[in-house]
Amino acid sequence: QVQLVESGGGLVQAGGSLTLSCAASGRTFSSRAMAWFRQAPGKEREFVATIRWSVASVLYVDSVKGRFTISRDNAKSTVYLQMNTLKPEDTGVYYCAAGQDAVIGAAFYDYWGQGTQVTVSS
Repeated sequence: QVQLVESGGGLVQAGGSLTLSCAASGRTFSSRAMAWFRQAPGKEREFVATIRWSVASVLYVDSVKGRFTISRDNAKSTVYLQMNTLKPEDTGVYYCAAGQDAVIGAAFYDYWGQGTQVTVSS
């Protein structure tokens, strides 16, 4: 089993930056990849970014390319999401997830964190 704890959410003005962290514990070796998803009120959960533990290949949803960066520190079993040039439409609950591979579908991730709220004001 893998436990995930997100942190770093908060309120930021449009154009600002915020960094989210997700600390993984337990049998982290059982999951090959980590990902970030977000969910805005009234909307479906949306893929944001994913990265593999072993090979740091990454994928991003088009709307965050060039603004968000996913990274990981294997020694700390922690994944980060650096968010720059934030927009109000980035507002939502951000979740980290662990799964078998770096894919964009939420159904392919087995473990989820509790989520952290990100609010971007205009």
